[in-house]
Amino acid sequence: MLCKLAWGNVRRAGRDYLVYLLTLTLGVTVFYAFNTISMQVDIAGIDEKGLAQVMGSMLGNLTYFLAGVMAFLMVYANNFIMKRRKKEFGLYQVLGMGRGRVATIMALETVIVSVGAFVAGIVLGVGLSQLMTFFTASLFKTQIANFHFFFSVHAFSLTLACMLVMFVLTLLLNLRAVRRTKLIELMGAERRNESIKTRNPWIAIAIFAVGVVLVGVAYYRLLRDGFPLTATDSKLQEAMTQFGITTAMVTVGTFALFWGLSGMLIKLLQSLRSVYWRGLNMFTVRQLAAKVNTVCFSMGVIAMLLFLAITSVTCGMSIANVMNENLERYNPADMSQTYVYYTPDTLDFYKESFNPSEADRMVLADSTVDLYSAWHGDRKGKSADNNDETGKKVNIADVAGEHVQIDSYLSYPLGGSNPSVTPSEMCKTMGEKLPKAFGGSNADAMGLYVTPASQYNKLRQMMGEEPVSIGRDQYLLTCDMGGELVDLYTKYMAGGHALTLGGHTLKPATDKSDEDTAAIANSAMGSNPGTVVVSDELLSQLNLQPYSSSLLVNYKQGMDTTEADESIKYTVLDNLLVDGKEPGSWGTFITRSEMYTQAAQMNGLISYLAIYIGFVLVVACAAILSIQQLSNVADGSRSYRVLAQIGCDDRQIRHSVMAQQAVFFLFPLAVGLAHSFVALKVIIELVSIFGNMSIGGTVGLTCVIFLAAYSGYFLVTYLMSTGMVRAAIATRYSE
Repeated sequence: MLCKLAWGNVRRAGRDYLVYLLTLTLGVTVFYAFNTISMQVDIAGIDEKGLAQVMGSMLGNLTYFLAGVMAFLMVYANNFIMKRRKKEFGLYQVLGMGRGRVATIMALETVIVSVGAFVAGIVLGVGLSQLMTFFTASLFKTQIANFHFFFSVHAFSLTLACMLVMFVLTLLLNLRAVRRTKLIELMGAERRNESIKTRNPWIAIAIFAVGVVLVGVAYYRLLRDGFPLTATDSKLQEAMTQFGITTAMVTVGTFALFWGLSGMLIKLLQSLRSVYWRGLNMFTVRQLAAKVNTVCFSMGVIAMLLFLAITSVTCGMSIANVMNENLERYNPADMSQTYVYYTPDTLDFYKESFNPSEADRMVLADSTVDLYSAWHGDRKGKSADNNDETGKKVNIADVAGEHVQIDSYLSYPLGGSNPSVTPSEMCKTMGEKLPKAFGGSNADAMGLYVTPASQYNKLRQMMGEEPVSIGRDQYLLTCDMGGELVDLYTKYMAGGHALTLGGHTLKPATDKSDEDTAAIANSAMGSNPGTVVVSDELLSQLNLQPYSSSLLVNYKQGMDTTEADESIKYTVLDNLLVDGKEPGSWGTFITRSEMYTQAAQMNGLISYLAIYIGFVLVVACAAILSIQQLSNVADGSRSYRVLAQIGCDDRQIRHSVMAQQAVFFLFPLAVGLAHSFVALKVIIELVSIFGNMSIGGTVGLTCVIFLAAYSGYFLVTYLMSTGMVRAAIATRYSE
């Protein structure tokens, strides 16, 4: 009997449960689909060891946090349902039903709705996970050779556990509400009106103006100072402090905007008398003002959450895309090995850090060494077939085909400390501001590198490009990081500006800075922030301080890249000694395939985390707004009934409801978008250090997904609201 009654209640009160059902279904769908990532990686043919486990673990742990957000939403949505049905539960008790049976009915209703949402969510999640497999393959640039339908027991169990926790929490709160609420409160809930407090409009306008000023100043500070990511050493703390102040200003300003919104709306529309007195506009404005008074804090929170969701998704995916697009330029060879020479500063540091016997062996580097001849050592790992090769002697000649060594010198003589070529002097010569890429860095202390033309041209030939002619009195600027750095060097050479190096005045050999053949080592973000290429004859006369050498190697023709990588991995190189002395130390070894794999992994992780977090946050914001507006309509049902009784037609009333809800949905979205656009402008400038950032496609896809969810909740809210208003108007002659 109780089950039949509970089922009938769910069918009859379906509209009341719609937001709860929609939110829970979306939560189950997203939780299941994203936690099948380990199976998606396997089906997509991604054979990187440990990747599936790492991504599965990260997304699984994130699910627990997002489940907490969803649990809050479920409780929030359930409060609305309880508020709508208090009179019904009170009527059960008046008819003689005990509180225990009422609680049982509520429990059964919660079970029915939760099971329905869970089943629907799992079905949608299973379908979404199949589609996401193709998205995963595109992220990791693989082909799906054997696609088949799959179902993840792990994702199902994790989702079920999260949903059970939400269900138990909701059920306990429902039972608590029934047991603690007095019968008279249940029966009179529908007649209890909202307490409306009207603020002084001039104070509200003043607060609104303060909010506008705070947000505007915060925007200016962020555009001027940027994010404190390029600051170093002592400047970092100051930059972080200033960024904290900017963040506090925009946060306080956002809440002040919404706090003063009601008074501003009244004064603005009252001044437009032809608008204010038209139709139900006066009623609509008064309703808006009263409701903004009670939800200003939540609107501020929603605006900030929307800002975080939009910015994190757009920036995360766009930065990953920029890195992927530039990988070919950043990694010119199958493998690279760097060697870093001791300079006066680093020599002192190393001598203080090592024991005396090793420190005596270290000497100031006065020339570069041949890395190809010196690259050998003992293997300390295992090969792909798990044969133990510990102790095996490995030589680079076993796999090397084409190879080139790029020597980088500092732009000052041996033992010196003042560079001849610095970004600041170049900008001063052109009358330009120093790019933000160099803000807070040690670029001026280091200066630009100097490298011989013969090595640069050999690298170009290895990459299939024609050599460049550089005379004794000429120079060429190269940089592989793209964006504003390459623009700076190109502008400098195009302007015909000379460089002075070791007392020699040099003219540009061309009018464009090279970036496609400028990398001096394999890397993720670029290895060459700026290099002056000069003739070998001039370089031999300058006696400059060696800084580093990079050996770039392409494997022998016909050799399998995976086998070649495996054969030289885990090699501990012998100390490079010159006449028994050590002029430097071995640096980074990296293969191109490793860098591509790492980039694909990071791109996949960033993309999935950004979409996962962003989508859940948008759903949370939309659900909170939806429930608030439905509660407002429920509270104002008597007002809509009175409007109908005095002759207002249904169309005018529906228009008033839509206007109110559009304001509450659109204002936080507009503020969140404004915050996002400013932040994106700064981030685009920051990423331009490494290359031109194109976010059009990412922004478009993100907006479509987010707006679909956001608009869906707005439509559901409006339809449910008009149904509640019609039900309230239908009772106007029954009282």
